[in-house]
Amino acid sequence: MRYVARQPIFDRDERVFGYELLFRNGLENCFSGNLDEASRATLDSSLLMGLDVLCDGRRAFVNCTRDTLIKGLVTLLPSASTVVEILESVPADPDVVAACQSLKAQGYMLALDDYISEDAREPLAQLADIIKVEMQLTTEDQRSDLVKQFGSCQCLMLAEKIETHAEFVRARDQGFIYFQGYFFRRPEMLSTHDMPAHRLNYLRMLQEVSHPDLDPAGLEKLIKAEASVCYRLLRYLNSAVFGFSKEIHSVKHALALLGERDVRRWVRLVAAVGAGQDKTSDLLLSALVRARFGELLSPTVPHGESDLFLLGLLSLIDAMLEMPMEVVLEKIPLDHETKAVLLGKASVLRPVYQLMLAHESGEWEAAASLSQGLNLSSEDVAGYYWEAQRWAREISAGE
Repeated sequence: MRYVARQPIFDRDERVFGYELLFRNGLENCFSGNLDEASRATLDSSLLMGLDVLCDGRRAFVNCTRDTLIKGLVTLLPSASTVVEILESVPADPDVVAACQSLKAQGYMLALDDYISEDAREPLAQLADIIKVEMQLTTEDQRSDLVKQFGSCQCLMLAEKIETHAEFVRARDQGFIYFQGYFFRRPEMLSTHDMPAHRLNYLRMLQEVSHPDLDPAGLEKLIKAEASVCYRLLRYLNSAVFGFSKEIHSVKHALALLGERDVRRWVRLVAAVGAGQDKTSDLLLSALVRARFGELLSPTVPHGESDLFLLGLLSLIDAMLEMPMEVVLEKIPLDHETKAVLLGKASVLRPVYQLMLAHESGEWEAAASLSQGLNLSSEDVAGYYWEAQRWAREISAGE
């Protein structure tokens, strides 16, 4: 069983530049603390799964230890799409410097992880293409000094652990070029303008399919009011993912063919895609992965009347719509437990939601603990998450 997660790295325009890959061959690697084993597992899994699949054609940041560097194992991956990320535990000894010089000559980009003031790896900074500076390990003055010291030469500065939009803006103003963290999932209310009409339509559709009694005629009217959604719905339903034997040419035809459960699921999916169409592809993909993961967990965990597919799908709707979560949820009738967990309040669904987040961020120890608390096998849960990723990529491939 292979455990996999990736974290996006953004540029100054909040577009995805690449992904840091986080792998373990099994939970024991996480607990052993053996960085060499973890680094080898990353390389092995990258070769097995393919960087094109894992990173959607963008750069892959791969953590490397001294052993991985010295033995040249990272050269198994293509230089054009690989950033060799040198961990803070790697000494800048002559063998490491020589290995890095060789990698540079072969066309690999080098990144120094968790760089700090007076870092012992300073000899490697002369070779680095990217220097990663963690917000929590440095002061603002130290970050400014590092940008002045390295940002003016060939290095591109990357700010790590950006948790809020305000931190992103501050780091960008300091001169950082790339950014890593979860700031894009916690949007700020930047204005008090009315919601654009098309975004309101997405919420109305989500609201319509959340009612206990579905109104097909009313739903069809809402869908037809948004041309882009009509197009997306028909395109998705005629794709190989759904496998219908005959082409579907109208919304009415689609609603007639699908059962009530699938209509609700279908509309939720496309409304979320529509809401996220102007946002980063990673944001939408994460929402789809969470939704499918929740759906696969549904038969195995207690969740009452709550829809775990909807929980996952709506968990990033605030970032997609650029509105506070409480404002979005005022417009959608949801059960108490789902609404509570999305608002960060106490809920019986919290362990399930935390399990979604743990797998997404590669926090394997937390994922194992949460799985045990839900009486689930860690291996089964990892399988569900990988299946959710595969499904989400197929769905988003139609974009």
